[in-house]
Amino acid sequence: MSRQLSVVLITKNAEALLEKCLQSCVFADEIVVVDSGSTDRTLAIASAYKAKVIHQTWLGFGPQKQFAVQQASHDWVLCLDADEWLSEKLRHEISSLLHNPALGAYRFARSNKFMGRFLKFGEGYPDYSLRLFDRRQARWSDDVVHEYVIANGEVGTLAGDLMHESGEDIALYLGKQNRYTSLQAETLYQRGKKAGIAKLLLSPLLRFVKFYLLRQGFRDGLPGLVHISIGCFNSYLKYAKLIELHRLRPQEK
Repeated sequence: MSRQLSVVLITKNAEALLEKCLQSCVFADEIVVVDSGSTDRTLAIASAYKAKVIHQTWLGFGPQKQFAVQQASHDWVLCLDADEWLSEKLRHEISSLLHNPALGAYRFARSNKFMGRFLKFGEGYPDYSLRLFDRRQARWSDDVVHEYVIANGEVGTLAGDLMHESGEDIALYLGKQNRYTSLQAETLYQRGKKAGIAKLLLSPLLRFVKFYLLRQGFRDGLPGLVHISIGCFNSYLKYAKLIELHRLRPQEK
């Protein structure tokens, strides 16, 4: 007997790509959308796909996604973002797997679209993401950014790709990365972490060597170069902001 599946999403003003996401999930037994205050057509699109829509004030990425998982009717959940959709191969693989899952959690590669191209190397791929799991055996971390799923046991790997198509141009992408690095710096600061000049300079360099050279990001052409360049700057910016926090709040830690 096949396990019943709930697809779980968190949304806010996601009308641009939500329908493509939901179209790839119609095989599921249930779709749950937890929305944090959309003012566009997000809720109307979700309702058209007979999704269970729940409002929840923003809690941070990890807590928000865990809240959404808890609203599902079924223990097996597939967690997606509104700008992601299942490739046909991954969709069939998930459907087949649920007849007799050997493990309690599964990951799969995520192919990120950047500057009009789905990246296949470097930092943009395979970008493995654990998104399919039995909620009795896994849960989302409490991180407010760069959240991840914590599994109790072994994690399986599926062959199909999750397609990530944010629809952002570079200006929007940079704005989001700026917010993310601020959240990362704040998290590191709260954990008592520090950084100096060595970390500030070496972290971007090592990131470039790892993803552009060793993992062949150069094979993605100009989009691959721009993508890793921004990633390296993010490393620099995160630690610069962390250093700034320690200088602005010297008495707190």
